[in-house]
Amino acid sequence: MLAILFAAAVGYLLGSIPFGYLLVRLFRGQDIRSTGSGNIGATNVARSSPGLGVLTLVLDAAKGFAAVAFAMWLARQGAHHAAILAANPEQIEVARALARPLLDKIHLLAALAALFAVIGHSFPVWLGFKGGKGVATAVGGFALLAPEAMLGAFALFLLAVVATRFVSLGSVLAAAVFPWLVLLIYGREFSPAVILIMSLASLLVILRHYQNILRLLSGSEPRFSLRRP
Repeated sequence: MLAILFAAAVGYLLGSIPFGYLLVRLFRGQDIRSTGSGNIGATNVARSSPGLGVLTLVLDAAKGFAAVAFAMWLARQGAHHAAILAANPEQIEVARALARPLLDKIHLLAALAALFAVIGHSFPVWLGFKGGKGVATAVGGFALLAPEAMLGAFALFLLAVVATRFVSLGSVLAAAVFPWLVLLIYGREFSPAVILIMSLASLLVILRHYQNILRLLSGSEPRFSLRRP
């Protein structure tokens, strides 16, 4: 239980680092929340500065990746005992019995860390719990845990954005299909709890786009462009 709480706390704190806000404040002396959509994510930052937008995208993904990497490292601390048992032929069956629970623990802590990194990005304590939508952070986190599923979701995102120039539409579609790809590719490897946690992260990303969804339905959603207004 302590490891679960620790992984969730570290995931939230890493996810809550508002890189978009900090970069625009540092390099342009502006509050990104007062321009464009008011979002601190890479898409809105790119409208003000394409270079800072790319950097925000990379850093937001990196904090999700770091949260999951830490959780995996934390879970693997129990592997040392199993390795000692595996080195003893008389204890090989015990080591095998420990292997599966250890793998489940790694997956569980990693999924929780990714979820809480997305929560941290969406509701950062430093900005009054008003943050971004968690797309890049989710990509960074789940790319380490479920790379094949994330690659498929990212491909769908690119197709949607290239075809429509609606970043929000690509994000929502990718988030919606991601849990199904996880179930299809990792259904035998991940426990139901892990798949549920990953699905909750996708649902959070979709819910954070509810205003975009309403604008898409009404035809008022702006198309993405790197041209400055």
